[in-house]
Amino acid sequence: MSKIIPFKAVRPTPDKVALVTCRNYDDYSPAELASWLDFNPYSFLHVINPAYVHSQKITLDKRFKGVAHKYQDFKNDGIFLEDTKPAFFLYEIQTKSQSFTGIVCGTSIADYKNNVIKKHEDTLQYRVELFKDYLHQTGFNTEPVLITYPDNLELNDWISEKKKEQPIYHFATTNKEKHTLWKVDSDVEIKWLEYQFENIPELYIADGHHRSASAELLYDQDKHLGNQNLNYFMSFLIAESNVKIYEFNRIIRDLNGLSKDDFILKLSEHFIIKTKEQELWKPQSKFEFGMYLDGSFYALFYKQVNGNNDNILENLDAQILYDKVLQPLLGIEDLRNDERIEYIPGKQSILTLKELVDEGEFEVGFMLYPSDISEIKTLADNNLIMPPKSTYIEPKFRSGLMVYEL
Repeated sequence: MSKIIPFKAVRPTPDKVALVTCRNYDDYSPAELASWLDFNPYSFLHVINPAYVHSQKITLDKRFKGVAHKYQDFKNDGIFLEDTKPAFFLYEIQTKSQSFTGIVCGTSIADYKNNVIKKHEDTLQYRVELFKDYLHQTGFNTEPVLITYPDNLELNDWISEKKKEQPIYHFATTNKEKHTLWKVDSDVEIKWLEYQFENIPELYIADGHHRSASAELLYDQDKHLGNQNLNYFMSFLIAESNVKIYEFNRIIRDLNGLSKDDFILKLSEHFIIKTKEQELWKPQSKFEFGMYLDGSFYALFYKQVNGNNDNILENLDAQILYDKVLQPLLGIEDLRNDERIEYIPGKQSILTLKELVDEGEFEVGFMLYPSDISEIKTLADNNLIMPPKSTYIEPKFRSGLMVYEL
């Protein structure tokens, strides 16, 4: 069974919510970030980047303390208000191509420890430690973990009915998304939602493995303080059919000393290769790969496809590319830290990949077919870990939309 709880959120006032909320900090280019910080005094970017008005060169300790102080300033100035009663929230994100709707709540550290909340990605310990220190010093989190649950007819019907009610927020953003938020604070609805999730045996992390691991580490460090909020971390729960999974494409700076002809010859041992020339070709199904090299696109069809699905990880496209190409031919051992490889989310046009290779900084690019939710769940059920940068998953939550205080 899965345990979820309502919580007292700290949220922007309705008249400022469109100005306060922002995309993930890392999504902004330096020029875009500077523009928002210069011209929008309400942006939550001021909270998470408090050094901007002084100097970028400050220690992490000072930065974390600056975040805490700036967050308090936003509260003191009435930009943020704290709810008086714990609540769940229903949150809808409408993009140009898709609509996502999920439930914002607290999920249990105990469930995370007991593998009721399952993982499919590895974490870097230094990043987990860093974010744990951030949470400890700032005392809040505004980035929920994206978690999927099996499609549920009763929950779907409840969501449809709830969306007919008056929302507390309804606003648009400059990237042409629409955001709507409903508060769920009646005792009857709260108990009903808690009961629904008690009957769901397992939840699956889609995005946010470092955030959940940091929450666990913070709990282990500070649980003696008796702060009940540490027993949970903020999550965005969404039906598994409602997530959008993209691949991460790969671009590599060189051919590891191989000539183009030698590289293609070595590839042909494991792949049937078809030249597509200038056709912007992308993989159409699993076990297919796209390649862009020396001004031409290629379709690569994996030869060793068989009916044996027992070895789940070895049949994962990202793992096949690593095992047959990146590691043995191109000499890339560490997918996280090797400076010769970079990643492009699959939602971006493959023209981006083509342009980066044509400009000469990279020599070859590979396109993958995206994984599906069943593949992710099977890996998680078997305690297996995907290679780094295997999936880019939407929706993405707006920073500053709501805050879970610790």
